[in-house]
Amino acid sequence: MRGRQLRHTSAVLLAAMAVALTGMSVGCGGNDKPQNNADAIPVGAVISKTGTYASMGAVQEKVFNMEVEKINAAGGINGRPIKLIIEDDGTDESKAVSAAQKLIERDHVVALLGSSGTGATMAMRQLVEAAGIPQISMAGGNVVTGQFSPNVYQTPWTNMLLIPEMMSYLAEQGLTKVALVTDNGGYGKDGHAIAVEAAPTAGVELVADVTFTPGDSDFSGQIAQVKASAAQAVVLWTAGKEAIPLLNQSKNAGIELPWFGGSGQARTEFVEGAADATEGYIIVTGKSYVKESWPEGSENRVVMEEFYADANEVLGENPDIFAGHGYDAIKLIANAMRSVEGDTIDGPALIKALDAHTQGVVGYGGAFTFSSTDHNGLGPDDISFFTLHNGIWVIGANLEMGE
Repeated sequence: MRGRQLRHTSAVLLAAMAVALTGMSVGCGGNDKPQNNADAIPVGAVISKTGTYASMGAVQEKVFNMEVEKINAAGGINGRPIKLIIEDDGTDESKAVSAAQKLIERDHVVALLGSSGTGATMAMRQLVEAAGIPQISMAGGNVVTGQFSPNVYQTPWTNMLLIPEMMSYLAEQGLTKVALVTDNGGYGKDGHAIAVEAAPTAGVELVADVTFTPGDSDFSGQIAQVKASAAQAVVLWTAGKEAIPLLNQSKNAGIELPWFGGSGQARTEFVEGAADATEGYIIVTGKSYVKESWPEGSENRVVMEEFYADANEVLGENPDIFAGHGYDAIKLIANAMRSVEGDTIDGPALIKALDAHTQGVVGYGGAFTFSSTDHNGLGPDDISFFTLHNGIWVIGANLEMGE
């Protein structure tokens, strides 16, 4: 297994290095082509339309198109329409690199949105840095902006923001012996590293440390490890569809412990797929997942009311957090485009505008404030706990609902 992982990692790095070495041909942010104010502004997006994160990419594509259509119908950016070009990474890091290379070299995009997942997001980093364009990721791994790059921004609440809050809550409830279950993909590994550090700080002991691989369908081995431990609760940190069979199989195996998770389970697919097994499941994620978390009449609530109404038209249901992250990515890049000084909208100009003019921009995630050293810009006031009761997420953590 380790040999295959090393070969896969090497392939991703070699692909990225190849583009970096051809940086002279890429130019500054795909801006080697002369621009005219009447030209459409090319923006690329790499999302996971297939693979284990397919449900994320599917809603992000719809929201991207919805928002770009609205912007263009209202006159575009200073009279120029946005031309959005979307590529699928298949929830695969190598494919993400190939997609980003195509968008930069052939389509000359001035900004890149994506990816849906942490691993694919990180795999594209060298490409956007070599091209001199901004990348706005919809992935929640702390490494995305924790390992700082002047080119990379992020719309979700990071694992570093969510996991310590979860561990503190568990300790407050006397649930100090916890089984940690994570996937070994980018998001899961990122969350695992933070959980291992945050648990003892909060006074929580990880009595089981269990991992699985994206694509797994049989979790009997992992379930046996949890059952053999002295765990009082289970924390599941993954963003993949595997959470559904894992939870169902755990319940069928007789595990009656309270379950906790994060943003990865904040979507309809999880609620419907795991059905009765989700009763009492508690997550920590952004407040906007249930728009009523924001006070009525507040700017956040007003923005959410409009977004929920629009998203319902194209999704046929309330938007989940992954749709929201896509909404924020479009909103932030459009705000930067409108803030560019002068007529030339290119990579360097957009990075400057993102840093200088993203000040309290209210979106799905909260009120974003970027700077030259902070490319996430969200904090504890933007997150909340939710408990699943009768198929509906209820504001707040309530252990009694799972009893």
